Amino acid sequence: MYIAEQLKKKSVAEYLLYMWQVEDTLRAYGLDAEKMATEYIPQFGLDETKSEALKGWYESLIQMMREEGVTEKGHLQVNKNIIILLTDLHAQLLKSSKHPFYSAAYYKALPFIVVLRAKSAESQEKNEIENCFDALYGTMLLRAQKKDISAETATAIDNIAKFIGMLSDYYKKDKAGEVEF
Repeated sequence: MYIAEQLKKKSVAEYLLYMWQVEDTLRAYGLDAEKMATEYIPQFGLDETKSEALKGWYESLIQMMREEGVTEKGHLQVNKNIIILLTDLHAQLLKSSKHPFYSAAYYKALPFIVVLRAKSAESQEKNEIENCFDALYGTMLLRAQKKDISAETATAIDNIAKFIGMLSDYYKKDKAGEVEF
């Protein structure tokens, strides 16, 4: 909750990846808020008030996950909405001639996105922006597990990360009313 609040202000991309991680953490604890309160939350060293607030946040997320049918896989609608907003912004930026560096970053990442989409039917059902986030999240999980990442994959992820980072920066600027199309 506290990290999410900070990330949402700083970078919508980092926020979204963090929220996906929270969803998976909740699943790993069997969507059990009490178990989270006794086994997970204490590692943060929060005072009682903040610990209770965090537990409450987890409880609300768990309830939403159950209501939305994403207890085993998938993402909460609030997180899907961010993908939708980013996808819309992406389309606007590409249509505009005022953002050539954004277009260049996208076209540099595009061959890697095409390869990602070709790897599975599930990827083809999603839009390119979600495919990019899937790749970033998957790589984040591999790194957390200390698994090797090929040089080819590292290059792809680097290009995708730069592109998504730029989109995230534009999102923040757009929310502040600083982007012209």
